[in-house]
Amino acid sequence: MLSTKDKVLAALAYCGILFFLPLVASDNLQYGKYHANQGLIFLLFCVVTNVATWIVRFIPFIGWIVSTVIGIITFILFVIGLINGASGKMQPLPVIGSMFTLLQ
Repeated sequence: MLSTKDKVLAALAYCGILFFLPLVASDNLQYGKYHANQGLIFLLFCVVTNVATWIVRFIPFIGWIVSTVIGIITFILFVIGLINGASGKMQPLPVIGSMFTLLQ
């Protein structure tokens, strides 16, 4: 059974640089490590898409559409991560979550 503390820490893993919190403070190491990994993957996804969006936004109209779509996708992934972490699920983020295991 997961504690409320573990669930909160897992949800915080998806809040940017806070991805490491479950690694250092979670009572359930496997659960904390899983969500820390997912949070790091999400953080790297955000960095890459922000750079791509910054480059593409200079293209009239198409840049705006691409930026908006990427922003919506990023927000949806963020919400899914928060829900998975807070509800005690060890489910990967859609598309990006099962691609890599960065934290061994």
